[in-house]
Amino acid sequence: MALRLLLTDEIFDRLEPILLEIKPKVGAPPEQSDRMFIEAVLYVARTGIPWRDLPDELGNYSAVYNRLKRWKTNGTWERLWLELQTDEIALADNLYIDSTCIRAHQHAAGASTEKGGQLKQALGRSRGGFSTKIHVGCINEKAAISITLTPGQASDAKEFDTVFLKLPEGFSPERGIMDKAYDSNAIRQTLRESEIVPVIPPRKNRTTSINYDEDHYKQRNRVERFIGRIKQFRRIATRYEKLSEMFLAFIHLVSVYVFLS
Repeated sequence: MALRLLLTDEIFDRLEPILLEIKPKVGAPPEQSDRMFIEAVLYVARTGIPWRDLPDELGNYSAVYNRLKRWKTNGTWERLWLELQTDEIALADNLYIDSTCIRAHQHAAGASTEKGGQLKQALGRSRGGFSTKIHVGCINEKAAISITLTPGQASDAKEFDTVFLKLPEGFSPERGIMDKAYDSNAIRQTLRESEIVPVIPPRKNRTTSINYDEDHYKQRNRVERFIGRIKQFRRIATRYEKLSEMFLAFIHLVSVYVFLS
């Protein structure tokens, strides 16, 4: 049976020069090419299969997993994700921030105390059950430039500072567009100190009304569309990874694919 692959020649032609520059050059070269390795990880991300069920045509599951982990540890995935978007970031006028709660599979449970336990691995209990939350800062529906993880019950507003601090150096949008979950005086002040105009509707319990640009606020759906795109990959729509760093590795790679596709 022929496998459905995702990497076109056009996509890999944009990936290859950056990979050659940033990937580690220590140790013996792996038997599997970079293209087939990335294809294998995307296959697992898209289908949600257990690692042991990886088709033989895509390589040995253990070798692919260990290479995925090495690239996460040495920062290759994150650098690839940001390097690809450098030109897009320079042209961006708006910052969109939002989050999505992801149900965690029972296989995601059981992080060892050496790793800090489940809470340290961004796993918790929300109204939706055992879950993790992905917080995203986007510049459009295809490009996320800041991604963090928290337990599912975490507040959006409390994670704002972490998302904001992870924005690429030199990024200076005109507007910060978010929903009313981010309506706080502290967030508005942080944005203004960075010369960013807050486009955030006020909560109903505010004693004084705050005006905001309703026309620009209509574009907030762009971050929701980005989240919808990455959640088309089953390994992101449901979390199976015990370790947050491995879940984040999948998110970074899928974000790269969404940006290029």
